[in-house]
Amino acid sequence: MEIKITTEFIKLDALLKFSGLADTGGEAKLMIQNGEVKVNGEICTMRGKKIRSGDTVSAGGNEVTVA
Repeated sequence: MEIKITTEFIKLDALLKFSGLADTGGEAKLMIQNGEVKVNGEICTMRGKKIRSGDTVSAGGNEVTVA
């Protein structure tokens, strides 16, 4: 799935909620804290990680590419 952003970056927790990988911000926070989220193939535990165009985020067997 591809998500388009119109800003320079989007924070990881906001992207999870915006893309539908997480239903709520709280769920996104828990997924990140529990090491269930990968950014560009590596586990990321930083909620505020800046995701930019070209980055890939995967969680729960789904993958999102930011454009």
